[in-house]
Amino acid sequence: MSADKAENKAGGKQPASMSFEEALAELEEIVVQLERGSESLAAGVALYERGVALKMRCEALLREAQMKVEQIELRAGKAAGVSAMTDGGSDQGDG
Repeated sequence: MSADKAENKAGGKQPASMSFEEALAELEEIVVQLERGSESLAAGVALYERGVALKMRCEALLREAQMKVEQIELRAGKAAGVSAMTDGGSDQGDG
């Protein structure tokens, strides 16, 4: 694969506009190509550069997803805490 093909592999899509699944799939293809070692030096460097950009995109999307999950858990915890305070309030002071 030439360096131009490596850069345009995903239909010219920039990593920043790719979904996690798209970026990961292309990254996996790049890893296979680089492991084969059949690319020229220039093409290999271009593939590596594209792979780094894809890796960064995947990491950013994973961080976003992790933050969303943490926010959901925080909201769920607050809701559970409010529920526990209202449901268990009468148990306090018994003893």
